[in-house]
Amino acid sequence: MDETPWLSQDEQAAWRSFYRAAALTTDALDSRLRASHGISLSDYEILVHLSEAPGRRLRMTDLALRALLSRSRLTFRVDRLVEMGFVRREAVPDDRRGSFAVLTDAGFVALEAAAPDHVRDVREVVIDHMGPERLAAVGDATYSMLEHLGDWLTLSPESNATESL
Repeated sequence: MDETPWLSQDEQAAWRSFYRAAALTTDALDSRLRASHGISLSDYEILVHLSEAPGRRLRMTDLALRALLSRSRLTFRVDRLVEMGFVRREAVPDDRRGSFAVLTDAGFVALEAAAPDHVRDVREVVIDHMGPERLAAVGDATYSMLEHLGDWLTLSPESNATESL
């Protein structure tokens, strides 16, 4: 017995459009950051999270959750940022196995340099094509999806209060 709730033609078109737009947007923003500042979109996101954290430091486990990366993927990204001088690692005093990722002054300078270009790119690739009504609808729709998925970081009031770089 087939109980699969297949997508209607309109639902399938919306899903495919959402999926392609998300993938192409991520690729475009990543390519532009790499070309103009030598960092990936994932690197940029890590730097942003560290810049917004108290003392510009986060435990690696917390940073992995915020950046939506596995611990091994985050370790790879942070190792690269350490090599670039943008991040340093520090031991957690009361946990021998834990470590902090700390944004260095050089990392903060790199983030400040990349932020205006990235914001312009976000406007060009995403925001400017929508208009206020569509932007509000996309915001409502994605917020609803995140709420359903239990994205505690996106839904927390403090994460929405900070100015995004």
